[in-house]
Amino acid sequence: MDSALRPAPLALARWLFVVAAMVLGIVVVGGITRLTESGVSITEWNVVSGTLPPLTEAAWAAEFAKYRQTPQYILVNGPAGITLATYKFIFFWEWVHRLLARTIGVVFALPLVWFWMRGRIPEGYKPRLLALLALGALQGAVGWWMVKSGIVHDIKVSHFRLAAHLLVALTTLSGLVWTALDLRALHRGSPRARLTGLAALALGVLGVQLLWGALTAGLRAGVTAGAGWFNWDAWPLMQGAFVPAGIDWARGARHALLSDPFLVPFIHRWWAWGVVAVLVVLARKVRRTRRAASVAIHAAFGTQILLGIATVWSGVAIWLGVLHQLTGALLLVATTWGAHIAGRRSAA
Repeated sequence: MDSALRPAPLALARWLFVVAAMVLGIVVVGGITRLTESGVSITEWNVVSGTLPPLTEAAWAAEFAKYRQTPQYILVNGPAGITLATYKFIFFWEWVHRLLARTIGVVFALPLVWFWMRGRIPEGYKPRLLALLALGALQGAVGWWMVKSGIVHDIKVSHFRLAAHLLVALTTLSGLVWTALDLRALHRGSPRARLTGLAALALGVLGVQLLWGALTAGLRAGVTAGAGWFNWDAWPLMQGAFVPAGIDWARGARHALLSDPFLVPFIHRWWAWGVVAVLVVLARKVRRTRRAASVAIHAAFGTQILLGIATVWSGVAIWLGVLHQLTGALLLVATTWGAHIAGRRSAA
């Protein structure tokens, strides 16, 4: 067989790991964008022309004029006296976030076309790669849908839309890592991994934790529920009590579970320990096969818990909040790795 038409699973795996690393990068930039309130600084989505930032003072003035029409400016930043220089700072982070998103799209799509045309994709992987490409496109659409909620309706983006935006990114990240691991196993002659019951449980409980973390972030509940209580007993207590006062049940249980600024972070804090219990079991199961994966899982969830507590104590310092979000993504990567190892053992 011509080498140009021979499947190259290892090359594809390395490419997917590069894309996954770029997704980790955009998770970091997304965290900075959220914590600096930069998300609605760019009020339009121009796929091509938006690649470049404003290059003249007149262009900057025009962008600033558009931002001054948003609820965030009218109700918050306008009265606070935001200047053009400050606007340029928040614009920068949103622009970098969008530019990185475009770059990831190119880095995924162009090699995919090349691998496809050269016949380098192993049998059975084309649908999965197309699904990952579709997830990337969906991520862009959800991102703009999220930003629109902050431009039109509120001083901040919808916490539901923010959660959807983050979870699509993390689902894509997990899919990239799993597929890359499958391709690497194929290169070594190992069977494709199955999703075992324990692995599905681990990914499921972690997914719930990531969802409530995103809701907490979108509601600014890490600040709201702890306002005035950022001291040494702000964790494990909230407002001096295990269960915080002020949970609003009057609007129904669904609203309280998903939108109450006291209950949402309470769930996020304590569901974490259920996640830890399941991840310990998964890590012990994969230790005999790949000790490094077990260590990665333990290190990731331990670091994540410490960062979560430190973030609360700091009053949500930007650098700690960003590290907390990044470590959450790394925990997902480690869990996906462990789940894949367990799945390979089951397949074997």
